[in-house]
Amino acid sequence: MKLRTAFLAATAIALTGAAQAEELTIATVNNGDMIIMQKLAPEWEKATGYRINWVILEENVLRQRVTTDIATRGGQFDIMTVGSYEAPIWGKQGWLMPLDDLGEDYDYGDLIPSVAAGLSADGKLVAAPFYAESSFTMYRKDLFEAAGLTMPEQPTYGQIAEFVEKLTDKSREQYGICLRGKPGWGENMAFLGTLVNTYGGQWFDMDWQPQIDSQPWQEAISYYVELMTKYGPPGAVSNGFNENQALFQTGKCAIWIDATSAAGRVYDPKQSEVADKIAFAPAPQAVTPAGSAWFWAWSLAIPSSSTKADVAKSFIAWATSKDYVKLVGEKEGWVAVPPGTRLSTYELPEYQEAAPFAATVLASIEATDPARPTKDPVPYTGIQYVTIPEFQGIGTVVGQQISAALAGQTSVEAALKAAQDYAAREMSRAGYPK
Repeated sequence: MKLRTAFLAATAIALTGAAQAEELTIATVNNGDMIIMQKLAPEWEKATGYRINWVILEENVLRQRVTTDIATRGGQFDIMTVGSYEAPIWGKQGWLMPLDDLGEDYDYGDLIPSVAAGLSADGKLVAAPFYAESSFTMYRKDLFEAAGLTMPEQPTYGQIAEFVEKLTDKSREQYGICLRGKPGWGENMAFLGTLVNTYGGQWFDMDWQPQIDSQPWQEAISYYVELMTKYGPPGAVSNGFNENQALFQTGKCAIWIDATSAAGRVYDPKQSEVADKIAFAPAPQAVTPAGSAWFWAWSLAIPSSSTKADVAKSFIAWATSKDYVKLVGEKEGWVAVPPGTRLSTYELPEYQEAAPFAATVLASIEATDPARPTKDPVPYTGIQYVTIPEFQGIGTVVGQQISAALAGQTSVEAALKAAQDYAAREMSRAGYPK
C-alpha cells in the first residue's frame, strides 16, 4: 500500500535529498508490535530520505535509559517509547514536545478519548499512542473442555485457583497458570497492582501513607505466591510479558492473565501453536471489581532535547496513523494491527473478521477508569501504577521484594514489611503529604 497522506508527502518534499546522511534515533521496547514497526519503517525512510537508528531494549532497561536521558537532557534519542505513566508527568515538566501539529489529516478525533487523555498534559497531547491495552484472561478452551470445566463470563480469583489445580500436569510441561514474575514496576507489578486492587487494597491512603503491609496486600500476594509455586512454570521470577507470551503460544500454559495487546499474537497462527485452541474472558475479580483490569498505552514522544523535531513528528504521524494500521493489516495480517488507539480500527471489516477479540478489547479499554482505581478513595490516579514521580522507584523495589518471596528467598510478610518501610521513607523524603 502506498502512503499518500498530505503531511507525509509534504515532509518528503522538504526532506528528501538534504537529509540523506542524517539519522533519527528511536528508543523502543522489544515487544511484537514494535518489531513490526521496525520492519515496516523502510517505507517511511524511502519517503523522507532519513535513516533510523533503532535502539531496541527490554522493558525495564528501556525505562531506565529513557528516564535517565530525559532527566539529564542527554539528547541520545529523537523519539522515545514511553507509557501512560511517564507521559503526563514528563509533559508537565516540559520534557516532552507537544504533538498537536501532526498534520491536517491526522484525525485526532479518531483517537480513543480515554487513551488520548492519558497521554496529555495541560490539555495537549504529548505522546501519540502506538498501541493501548487493558488486561484480560486468556485460556486454553481445549484443555477446559477435556477437564469438564467452563470459564464463567466473569471469573473470580477463587475460581481461577480451582481451575489451575485441575489443569496442571508438570510431567507434560503443562502449567495451570503463567503470570509475570520478573521484578519491575511495569513488569510483575503491572499484574500485581490489579490483583491488590481487586482484593480491596491500595498503594496509599488519603494522607499518602503507604499501605503495602495491609491485609489486602497480604492476602493478594500470598494468593499469588502460592498459586505460582504450585501451578506455575519453573523460573517464573525471570518471566515478564514476552516470556509468558512465548510459553502460552507454545502450549505450556492453560491460563494466562495479561495484556489485551497479546491477543493479536496468540491468535495469529503464524506466531502461535495454539491459535485455534484459545478463548478469553475478563480479568478475574476478588472482593471488588475496582481496578481489576489495568490501563496502559505504549506511545511515541519527542524529548525536548531533540534537534530533529520536525522529522520526528513526521515519523510519529506515520507510525500512529490510520494508514499505518492498514499497512500492517495488508503486510503482516489484520490480526497483527496495533490495537487500542483508533476508533476506526474497530470499524474495519477486515479487522473484525480476523480478530474475534476486538470488541472485548475495546470495551475493556473504554471501561477502565484510572481516576477511580480502588474500592476506597485514594489521592492518586492510575490503576496498576500511581502517577507521581516517586512511584517508579517505589514500584520497582516492591516488585523486587515480591519476586524474592516468589523465589522462596523471603516470606510474603517480610517482603511486604520491607517494601512498606522503603515506601514510607521515600514518601517522607519527598515531602508527602503535599
